Amino acid sequence: MKKKSKQIAAWICIVLLVLLYVATFVIALLDFPGSGTLFQACLVATIGLPILLWIYIWLYGKFKDKHTIASMDILKDEEE
Repeated sequence: MKKKSKQIAAWICIVLLVLLYVATFVIALLDFPGSGTLFQACLVATIGLPILLWIYIWLYGKFKDKHTIASMDILKDEEE
């Protein structure tokens, strides 16, 4: 059951990112009042969403005391 919910969350994130890419592209092509601000917002969201998702996964691992893909202990293993 947990794997299913993680897969659903991953698919939602993928769909959101694709929609952001498409919206950024369409807004770049169109010229209407406020399109510049909307374009900047789409760019910020395109960069910010993956960062926020990584922070969420990292915090989830810290609170649940579990190893996640965002865990920083991977770097420690490489140094040894």
